[in-house]
Amino acid sequence: MSDNPLAQILEMDGEERYDYFLDAVVEEREIWILVNADNQFLKIVSDEDGEAYLPVWPGSEFAADYAKDSGDLSPKAVSLPDFFRKWVTGLSRDGLDVGVFPGGQGELWITSPDELKRDLQELMG
Repeated sequence: MSDNPLAQILEMDGEERYDYFLDAVVEEREIWILVNADNQFLKIVSDEDGEAYLPVWPGSEFAADYAKDSGDLSPKAVSLPDFFRKWVTGLSRDGLDVGVFPGGQGELWITSPDELKRDLQELMG
């Protein structure tokens, strides 16, 4: 384990990172995505099964760390109400899942937009 809290969190497995993500997002009330210079969000298509997903992070520092080698990507916050109201519907319509908190070497927790919304709303009480 390193002294870098970022690295420690990224070393967690997918499920631990998912739980961390839920707690952080409920507390901060925002989700972080990456956008390019044209303000288009990053979408990742899996090499294995061709499944497309929107990668999301619990804070700008995680998104920035993920994008550090990408050139033109920058973190952008999406408020939780906006995510629930606009993004969940749009992602579902486009057949996109959500890749929660990619980074590090661990596996990625991929979930449907509706499931993520349900998990967040449950935590919010």
